[in-house]
Amino acid sequence: MICSRTVFRCFKSLERLADRLTGAAGPYFVGLAVILIATGTICFFDVIMPSLSFPLLTGPICLLIALNLFMHYYYVCTVPPGFVEDTPLEPGSNFLWAKKVDPGMPRPLNGGVRWSTTEIRITKAAVTTCRKCGQSKPERTHHCRICNRCVLKFDHHCPWINQCVGLHNERHFVMFMAYLVLSTFCLSILGYPQLLDALGVTFQSTWPHHVPMLIYILMYILSAVLCLAVGIMLSYHLWTVASGETSVESQDHDVYRDVAKSRGDTFVNSYDLGKLKNLQMFFNIGKNGYPLYTLVLPLRIMPYTDGRAWARREGYERHHGVRQGDELTDDDDDTS
Repeated sequence: MICSRTVFRCFKSLERLADRLTGAAGPYFVGLAVILIATGTICFFDVIMPSLSFPLLTGPICLLIALNLFMHYYYVCTVPPGFVEDTPLEPGSNFLWAKKVDPGMPRPLNGGVRWSTTEIRITKAAVTTCRKCGQSKPERTHHCRICNRCVLKFDHHCPWINQCVGLHNERHFVMFMAYLVLSTFCLSILGYPQLLDALGVTFQSTWPHHVPMLIYILMYILSAVLCLAVGIMLSYHLWTVASGETSVESQDHDVYRDVAKSRGDTFVNSYDLGKLKNLQMFFNIGKNGYPLYTLVLPLRIMPYTDGRAWARREGYERHHGVRQGDELTDDDDDTS
């Protein structure tokens, strides 16, 4: 017993040390990411862009992809994820903010939901108290060990953006990953002939570009690796979004499914409205949200809720298959 407690305390100490290191290293991760993204962009426009056909068409498309890449990374690093003690955000009026499909729509309804309640049934979130910071915790809120604050619709803490991914920046996080995969894919596919030139395979006598050959080779390899790695991450996040879950909830729901199955019951996620509707509400597009062009223009939009009320499946007031006392807390998982 004494040995097991000692081992547990050692692991907890290592965990706290890792949290402190992650928090301290965050700005350096962001600086490195900016350098790599900027270098990759320069490589593309200096080496690959001049050789593309139909420059009047491909040029604006490539510029749009690059703009989305930089802007969504800027947003995900600078937009607060949504801390419970913060004043609820309101949409801005400058040119970076998209306009709603229906500009005459009234202010948020039913405790902060910005969608019409004629199509989506809304339930106000149950509120508990965080045992770590004492703040009120609406449903889907988790305490981040690194930030030491409770985050609305917490997904995870990402050192590459030096903050949490939560209610207000999760859309930008997914959009950034999508445009990073798209841009690295384009560089990997379109830049292959130039890679052969840089490696000397084509016996080209000169390298007619400003970017050094070694830099281009390294960025090409990095782009190919990132396209695969981030593509897998993006697929996972899109699947959780389409399932009406966050990364934390996906892990929790696996536990709930096992518990429900052991009782001969079936777990049902009450936030799951169907794949298409889940995606529409996450990106807040469609009839009661923002226009579809917000998926290709790097504009700010508000989430469909302020994090204190949630859309649920018809006929469900809470998750099915989870009984009183089954709910996991931040002390029960590794992502708190």
